[in-house]
Amino acid sequence: MAKGSSDNGAFMDKFILKSGSSSSQLPLSGLTFAVKDIFDVDGYVTGFGNPDWARTHSAATSTAPAVLALLKAGATCVGKTVMDEMAYSINGENVHYGTPTNTCAPDRVPGGSSSGSAVAVGAMTVDFSLGTDTGGSVRVPASYCGILGFRPSHGIVSTKGVIPMAQSFDTVGWFARDPVILKHVGRILLEVHDASSVAPSSIVIAEDCFKLMDSPGDQLTRVITQSVEKSYGRHCIKFASLGDYVEEKVPNLKHFWSTGNQEYSIASLAALSSAMRLLQRYEFKKNHGEWVTTAKPNLGPGISERVWEAVRTMDEHIDVCHSVKSELIAALTAFLEDFGILALPTVAGPPPKLQQEASSLEIFRAKAFSLLSVAGVSGFCQVSVPLGMYENLPIAVSLLAKKGMDWLLLNVVETMYTTLKEQFELLNID
Repeated sequence: MAKGSSDNGAFMDKFILKSGSSSSQLPLSGLTFAVKDIFDVDGYVTGFGNPDWARTHSAATSTAPAVLALLKAGATCVGKTVMDEMAYSINGENVHYGTPTNTCAPDRVPGGSSSGSAVAVGAMTVDFSLGTDTGGSVRVPASYCGILGFRPSHGIVSTKGVIPMAQSFDTVGWFARDPVILKHVGRILLEVHDASSVAPSSIVIAEDCFKLMDSPGDQLTRVITQSVEKSYGRHCIKFASLGDYVEEKVPNLKHFWSTGNQEYSIASLAALSSAMRLLQRYEFKKNHGEWVTTAKPNLGPGISERVWEAVRTMDEHIDVCHSVKSELIAALTAFLEDFGILALPTVAGPPPKLQQEASSLEIFRAKAFSLLSVAGVSGFCQVSVPLGMYENLPIAVSLLAKKGMDWLLLNVVETMYTTLKEQFELLNID
């Protein structure tokens, strides 16, 4: 099969991979899935989104444990999917293998770097898929493609057999169209033994984060408020200014404070994003700097600049990045208490148009990473939930829970999913 030539350009390689057992009693029996071309599959080169990487690396001699767990649970893997080069973009465009078609909005980017995995689910080619999320690479394409995307707590799902991007943030995430399937996959990957559910103690709406949206932030807070009230009762609803709280509780962010235009950002979250991206660049350099300088790969626009910026990164302020991480974890753990959920936008607007000039996306990217850095730096779990279409483009919200509360979050999504969509329709936002 030609690279990325069918199924909306989502696939790199197609194959059929099953476990030895064919019992219909297995939890994922009858379900199909695809994996991002960052996961090792025995006998296949893990291409990392770039032909020079594929050319200079041998075929994998084993399969990533996360993939094996799904196969053992009865699911069938049908192929590897296109991704952004070296996982260094949230756009989803690949100049070498083509850009998977966003079936929700064909003239818009699908989001990256797990672009093909999101498109394969959105196009109904598979039931679910695996991606990775370092700075937003599951949450963003889920939002853009109108599907569910789950980033688990950092370190809770094995990343063995997955090419690292930046280990302080790397997670194995997954996509689905159905919250029940999302939860079934989660039960396998999270190795849940006690499947009992607990109701959230509170759902905190980050009002300042919704004001970052181009539109319709106010209406979305009403959608969430009414959905929480119907699902759990009015007593669960709280409102907060997340940016003010983070500013107060994470003092080391002062090292990353910007003096630039703050009209379009929340200052503390912009600083948090700067800390995250610095540590990400530093770890990317440690992982891949030697290969980049030796192989001098042909990289697409935007990605080339980011990769070489990372290769030139120095270790200044890296220790402060780790301090910020520790402070944020403590702050948000106290903020959410035992069973709290935080509601915020996944990104600040609809997917950008294909082949849009990078310079025109600077403000959009800055807003996106401000929002994405909350779970990224804290290592908390987050799910992007599609609401429907606004002005003919997909729109989503996110729910976030503290580290280790992944099962709680999956249960909340299952409970609220239909209500969120109904409330969105009732408000006639479209």
